[in-house]
Amino acid sequence: MRRDRLSVLRLCAVLALGVVAAGGLAPARAQQSASWEISDRVLNLGGRPQGGTTSGSASFSLTLESLGEPVVGAGLSSASYLLDASFAGTYPAPGEVRGVRFSDATTLGWDAERSAGTYNVYRDALSALTGGSYGTCWQQDIPSPSATDPDPVPAGTGRFYLVTAENRLAEEGTRGRDSAGASRTGTACP
Repeated sequence: MRRDRLSVLRLCAVLALGVVAAGGLAPARAQQSASWEISDRVLNLGGRPQGGTTSGSASFSLTLESLGEPVVGAGLSSASYLLDASFAGTYPAPGEVRGVRFSDATTLGWDAERSAGTYNVYRDALSALTGGSYGTCWQQDIPSPSATDPDPVPAGTGRFYLVTAENRLAEEGTRGRDSAGASRTGTACP
């Protein structure tokens, strides 16, 4: 899916260049020194470029290396043009959800995560923590940073809750790490 998005962005950049060239700018085709470069990045499973650089926007800049006199006379006034790809949407990978707390006996709340489209809540008995689990999917696709748990906790037991953020690309954020520093294991919400 990420590779498809990159292909769409590359296609949009090529189409936009074709529109600029075809928009009454016939001299640009005859110019021998005009060139451009479109570079793309391969994304890792976390949705970030493998080289480690993250772009802060969905805008791309296209710069022509040379503008001859006929091209400038035909209406191009600058060698740089901006292709705004905001229609494709950019969402940062979700971070860790913090501040999970009960505001009353049944209302669970947490601090909003900046890249969240929805939240997933995992819940389990405290005894399950020894196995490194993060709980089973209890509620999913919650649109706001709160959930209600009307189920009473059985006497002599306890529960834990873990909340994850999911961005609009359906990428779920981290479930955190256990006390040994390893990623928590378990089954993610479907």
